[in-house]
Amino acid sequence: MSNQLDPRLHFVVATAIIAKDGKFLIVKRSPREKAYPNMWTVPGGKLVLTEYQNVPKTTTDAWYGIIDWLLKKEVREEVNLEIEKPRYLTDLVFIRPDGWPVITFSYWCEYGSGEVKLCQDLTEYAWVSFEEAKKYDLIPGILDEIGDVDRIIKAA
Repeated sequence: MSNQLDPRLHFVVATAIIAKDGKFLIVKRSPREKAYPNMWTVPGGKLVLTEYQNVPKTTTDAWYGIIDWLLKKEVREEVNLEIEKPRYLTDLVFIRPDGWPVITFSYWCEYGSGEVKLCQDLTEYAWVSFEEAKKYDLIPGILDEIGDVDRIIKAA
């Protein structure tokens, strides 16, 4: 599918760098993924109207906090974990191989509870330090984000 008819349309994605005891959760994408197949990343996913339209609005016309909701939902679906309050880290835009532009909001959070159980779109996982993460074939930029979170946590 392409959005060539309306260049204002984008996928909206949120990702979560999950920290636990000095380690970060990374996951390997399926070979079937359109963007970055077989590469390592962090959990996250797309904002989908049919999923959030049944969530109660926080005002008459809007949903405040929808990215927090999205992150918690996606982390639960993708890796079976509960997370603590997500904190904004950065954002980026890229164009998928099929032509769709993607806006990604990257957050970080502390592990809350649960044991990792991968969804069918992910094939492997690892809890790694920033130094250990350098050994993995990560999507460009993810290592830098993990490094940023590592520094934030160590400075606290």
